[in-house]
Amino acid sequence: MLRYITSESVTEGHPDKLADRISDSILDAFLTQDPQARVAAETLVTTGMVMVAGEITLKEGYVDIPHVVRQAVLEVGYTRAKYGFDGNTCAVLTAVDEQSPDIAGGVNESYEWRVLGSRDSLDQVGAGDQGLMFGYATDETPELMPLPISLAHRLTRRLAEARKTGEIPYLRPDGKAQVTVVYEGQTPLYVGTALISTQHGEEVEQAQIAHDIRSKVIEQAIPAQYLRPQTQYLINPSGKFVIGGPHGDTGLTGRKIIVDTYGGAVPHGGGAFSGKDPTKVDRSAAYYARYMAKNIVAAGLARRALIELAYAIGKARPLGMRVETFGTGTLPDDKLTEMAAKVFDARPRAIIENLNLARPIYASTSAYGHFGREGFPWEATDKLEALR
Repeated sequence: MLRYITSESVTEGHPDKLADRISDSILDAFLTQDPQARVAAETLVTTGMVMVAGEITLKEGYVDIPHVVRQAVLEVGYTRAKYGFDGNTCAVLTAVDEQSPDIAGGVNESYEWRVLGSRDSLDQVGAGDQGLMFGYATDETPELMPLPISLAHRLTRRLAEARKTGEIPYLRPDGKAQVTVVYEGQTPLYVGTALISTQHGEEVEQAQIAHDIRSKVIEQAIPAQYLRPQTQYLINPSGKFVIGGPHGDTGLTGRKIIVDTYGGAVPHGGGAFSGKDPTKVDRSAAYYARYMAKNIVAAGLARRALIELAYAIGKARPLGMRVETFGTGTLPDDKLTEMAAKVFDARPRAIIENLNLARPIYASTSAYGHFGREGFPWEATDKLEALR
């Protein structure tokens, strides 16, 4: 029986992703000054304006937030007013307060530390929020990610590359892609639909865009084995796309959480990542859950693995940990859960230290997915022997 699974990706010039980039650039700037900074930065972008709000506590140093904002906008490619947005001239508004002392108290000294009297240093830091975090890995791609989201990210990265190198000179920063993969059971067969919508200059005809995007983006980004005669190509299906970015649509931090993770292949706890320092388990525990799932699959213990972690604000130890392998595990899921609990320490301070998260690495995560990309510590497979 055939199944159709779809995922999307957007370029760094998409207004929501621009907001994510700004929030993560602000986070990086504060972590550069103070690795223990507490940051929750939310960004709104619209025509001619960026607004940053949130809660930030910095023990020492200073960050010029408007300067960081403008640099992020310019790096994305909004450098001229003709693109509808310009980092040199846009207004930058800030409304930032310190982190609530009630939240800070529970993070600085966890429930285990304050109430239970633990003096294990890894018990000291409490979770910065409550919630569920999920991590996932599957062996259907070399990077152990679902194929639809991997292909969608390949398309948007290639689209951005063609713009930045001038290979397709009329492209503008805003763009998005969507891929539908046809599966038989759990096996991906081919791409049923490849969809790209890209902002462009006024001078170009739609026929030229369709030709260039198919030949220079889609056919270069998607391996030929997945393109069949029955593959449908949709390029700018709404027609003209000249007005884009914040001028065309308001952008907000955290509105692309499925793009950021697994493309809808598995559940999502609902917490966004960008702009949050690693004491916020919305971010750090989701990274750690991916780390756990990837190591389990890479160790050959399952073909697919879903990790669920649950936290209470101010408490160090997770309320729950679950491993689900969808019938692909070499051991029952309850046994794999027991093994994972012994090998992986999912307390917030342990996560931060094990993955070295208290450093400015986050702006580069803000587009093209947080998972399945080399260079991030949560993508390491260094627990294989411990699991085996």
